[in-house]
Amino acid sequence: METLEKDVVDNQQLIWDLQLNLDLVLNENTQLAKKIDLESLIPFINYIQKSERIFIIATGRSGFAMGCAAMRLMHLGLTVYFAGETTTPAIKKGDLLIAASGSGTTATIVRAAEKGVSVGASVVALTTNSTSALAKLANHIVIIPAAEKEDHEGGKSKQYAGSLFEQFLLLMMDAVFQSLWKMDETPAEELWKRHANLE
Repeated sequence: METLEKDVVDNQQLIWDLQLNLDLVLNENTQLAKKIDLESLIPFINYIQKSERIFIIATGRSGFAMGCAAMRLMHLGLTVYFAGETTTPAIKKGDLLIAASGSGTTATIVRAAEKGVSVGASVVALTTNSTSALAKLANHIVIIPAAEKEDHEGGKSKQYAGSLFEQFLLLMMDAVFQSLWKMDETPAEELWKRHANLE
């Protein structure tokens, strides 16, 4: 009986903790949305609209977020590739590389940006660090003022590592998609025809 009562108490504590943590995640993203320079997204959207093909590169959890973005841009009818996939072709002049790295120092992403620059492609960096190696290579930078992975002080986020940056990437890119879709004016039914059907 004591064990059962203890389980009930422990479960109630866990529910409270989960609610607090959910509020934390939502509140931090809401506050970050108020801090980001929305004007910096306008050139980013222009690059997306005028580029022949779009290449996206990001690793880890940022990679999952940007994979979602790649899917939505594909739904708009854009030609999109995620770097590292076996069917991704060579990048060339006229293409756009969207490179996401919180620190801006991830070696594979910096090398990809260097390759993009060397062939004349445009590079847009999504990062927390305006002075990073990635930022210095970019034609345009979107600064996401979140904590970097190794910022353990909790000044910008109480979440672990780069969680806020990774979460906000997904939200920001969905907002970019919504704006592009509004300008495109293609009905949702038409976008849906491009959705994967080999699932």
